[in-house]
Amino acid sequence: MPMNALLRSFIAAMLSLATTLLFVQGAGAAETLRVGKAVPEAFSFVPLDIGMRKGFFANNGLDIESIAFTGDARMQQAMASDSLDVALGSGPAMAFIVKGAPIKAVAAMAGPPLLLAIVVRPDGPKIAAELKGKKISVSTAGSLTYWLVSETSRRQGWGPKGIVIAPMGALPGQLAAMKRGDIDGAIMDIGNAFELEKRGEGRILVRFTDIKDFHIHVIFATNALIAGRPQAVRGFLKGWFETIAFMRKNKPETVAIASEVTHKDAEINSRVYDELMPMFSDDGKFNASALATLAKSYVELQLLPQEPDMAALYTEAFLPK
Repeated sequence: MPMNALLRSFIAAMLSLATTLLFVQGAGAAETLRVGKAVPEAFSFVPLDIGMRKGFFANNGLDIESIAFTGDARMQQAMASDSLDVALGSGPAMAFIVKGAPIKAVAAMAGPPLLLAIVVRPDGPKIAAELKGKKISVSTAGSLTYWLVSETSRRQGWGPKGIVIAPMGALPGQLAAMKRGDIDGAIMDIGNAFELEKRGEGRILVRFTDIKDFHIHVIFATNALIAGRPQAVRGFLKGWFETIAFMRKNKPETVAIASEVTHKDAEINSRVYDELMPMFSDDGKFNASALATLAKSYVELQLLPQEPDMAALYTEAFLPK
């Protein structure tokens, strides 16, 4: 082989090797983030799965490890024990920060509580005014679902305890109890509510569309992550809001992925998409009126003895500019 041909082959081989090394180094440079979902199958947390599948987090240098829980309380315990870096939780969970949780809210993820509904048995109460003294299950005490049921009671004029609230953990156990007649109803995400109605096993009784000033979901980061890897927090939030923008423009693909994640059919998830996309924030900024509602809820839930200084519980420093 002529010398110049050998030289060209050698240079081509070296360039190929350099490209491979750069690719491997780039892939190895991705930072792992352990991200928690308060519950496994709610549409609220589908953006995490979509962002992972469509590469929005990877494009921001992150490798996401998704971990699902059976409620905010268990997820907060995981953050406190350094088993999580980021959590997709509820607004009421910001109260844990006052109690010493080593976390901070870094983005307002969603506003009005459009996600949830009180569902009763088909032969159960016909109107909200018939819920007095009835037993409604929630995930955990002090949770968002707990507050919404107590708020329903309060709005009916019965005070916070006019409806009997039964914390029962994961939804399958609640549904089994409702089917047995041990409880009169359960508060659940709208996707499960639509599915129960479709099967004739439940009926939506209460929606929370009139609660406007609220942050139903908040994104939390641990203090350790904020202090040690602030760029990872910025990268995660950038990937998150890129995902929300994608979802708004791509309903069919969003519904298809949601159907895989939530294990519900496309018809149900199409309805859920239409119902819930308006609640997602496009920029993560906190609303003063919503924060005031949350502060009040902490006292009503007896999570805190008095309303906290909400400004100490969150930061907008990591939001995309």
